[in-house]
Amino acid sequence: MNDGLIPSRYAKALYKLAVETGECDTIYEQMRTVSGRYSAIDELKRVLLNPYIPAEDKGKVMLQIAGAEPGSSLDKFILLVIKNNRAEFLRKIALSYVNLYREKHNIAKVVIETAAELPQEKIDAIIEVVKKQLPGMTLETSTEVNPDLIGGFTVTIGDVLLDASVKNELNKLRFKLLS
Repeated sequence: MNDGLIPSRYAKALYKLAVETGECDTIYEQMRTVSGRYSAIDELKRVLLNPYIPAEDKGKVMLQIAGAEPGSSLDKFILLVIKNNRAEFLRKIALSYVNLYREKHNIAKVVIETAAELPQEKIDAIIEVVKKQLPGMTLETSTEVNPDLIGGFTVTIGDVLLDASVKNELNKLRFKLLS
């Protein structure tokens, strides 16, 4: 089966359950936590794929990582995924759920990457420009420092990259000189 189809279907089912139980926001935050921690903890994937570890123990580990309560909708969902031998897809399911939630709630993920730490008022100015381009959307912003940019900044909105960095300008100049 398609690697993206399985996580997408499970994420849609979880979203439907979350809507019915009124837990959309809570599960959204928990799934964001799962997706972030899953990639940060190397041992987690090995634990989830180990056939000798009981499903209940795997479920407890994932529940603890998500910060969810035993017996919650997310607890039951995670156990279902693990018992259906889909544990390898848990991170992708979490990412699919997060994307689905953002889509349904008009949330744009915005990452501002700068060459050096910027004062908050400059970050706020960049965010204001982005807000004008995305009327009616809620922005979920984060900032990162990347010295490789040399100067300037990049703004990533979903899959779109706006590059106002010195590194990008130097690359453009280099290509012009080469052609």
